[in-house]
Amino acid sequence: MNRHGAKGLSESGGRRQGAARPPKRTVARILEILAKTYPDARCELHFTTPLELLVATILSAQCTDARVNMVTPHLFETYRSATAYAEADPAVFEQEIRTTGFFRSKARNIIACCQTLVRDFGGKVPRSMEELTRLPGVGRKTANIILYNAYRIPGFAVDTHVARVTNRLGLVHTEDPEKIEEQMCQVLPRDAWGRATHLFICHGRRTCQAKQPKCPQCALRSLCPWSGKR
Repeated sequence: MNRHGAKGLSESGGRRQGAARPPKRTVARILEILAKTYPDARCELHFTTPLELLVATILSAQCTDARVNMVTPHLFETYRSATAYAEADPAVFEQEIRTTGFFRSKARNIIACCQTLVRDFGGKVPRSMEELTRLPGVGRKTANIILYNAYRIPGFAVDTHVARVTNRLGLVHTEDPEKIEEQMCQVLPRDAWGRATHLFICHGRRTCQAKQPKCPQCALRSLCPWSGKR
């Protein structure tokens, strides 16, 4: 996930520190509208097991889900266990994931991650934030994606789309991912965390885009305080 500095905050329309937290009813109304607008919002990475989701999510950093989905069928057929990834030839694996970008660091992280899974977790993907974030290449965003989409354990994942949309809507006033996660979890019901992530991501991809947001057709236009609204 991209981490934005002060410039990114300005471009996203984030409010200054100290701005009032939005009422929970406002957040609920936003989610209601987004759910009607994007009934198909879901995790767009293809996977059938927690391990496959873990690998796909690491690959998705600085890469589109569509591109990752083009690469993973071969990987999932070739590497069917954490042990298989742990024993992969780094040079070969790098070439297999090359088109996802940053392939050397991703290969290193996936192999090291799976070595840790084999050594410490019996080759299984753990089910807690504390354990997941012990894995190489796994931060809170990746952990939350896995918790919700693999295990249906509530988690609010913050990627560049979530950061942009929540700031523009005035729901948060920071682009620090952990602070966004903390603040959103305070105003969202726990059982809505995962679904809200998908809705914000979908809105960011399809409507509230970084450079050319489609404000005139936005279903949230009347609720949006963003100063850059068109």
